[in-house]
Amino acid sequence: MKPTTQPASAPLEWVKSSYSGNNGNCVEVAALPGGGRALRDSKDPSGPVLTFTRAEFRAFIAGARDGEFGEA
Repeated sequence: MKPTTQPASAPLEWVKSSYSGNNGNCVEVAALPGGGRALRDSKDPSGPVLTFTRAEFRAFIAGARDGEFGEA
């Protein structure tokens, strides 16, 4: 996972989960060329972006499902 600014390529299509409410506390995800993913905070769309390779994103999602990150 690499924190970056907005990727320099063509604009990304950012998506929020359908489970997200309208409170502004959302994480958005975008597909990257090559199968990776980018994540950002919906409250700060011009802020930092985390980029993941395909394998890193799969591991991140699996960890989240398994509760590896604890409760916030």
